[in-house]
Amino acid sequence: MKLTCDEATTICDKSQYNEATLWEIIKLRLHLLLCKKCGKYSKQNSFMSKCYETKRLTECTKNDCLCEEEKKAMNKQLKEKL
Repeated sequence: MKLTCDEATTICDKSQYNEATLWEIIKLRLHLLLCKKCGKYSKQNSFMSKCYETKRLTECTKNDCLCEEEKKAMNKQLKEKL
């Protein structure tokens, strides 16, 4: 059940995107209680994700983002080329 720091950072990344399993999250929480460096990584990673999301939302409100029709057209073109 021992988790290395590399494994912990991987699970941390996965959990931010809701891809981590319950068991992985439990192991991560236990690891974070013992490892201050991974705790710091987790906080910094979370902060950076929030900054990115805020920036993305701000840019989209400026109409710099693709509309839904453009996204669908681009997706269709990608599928055709694959």
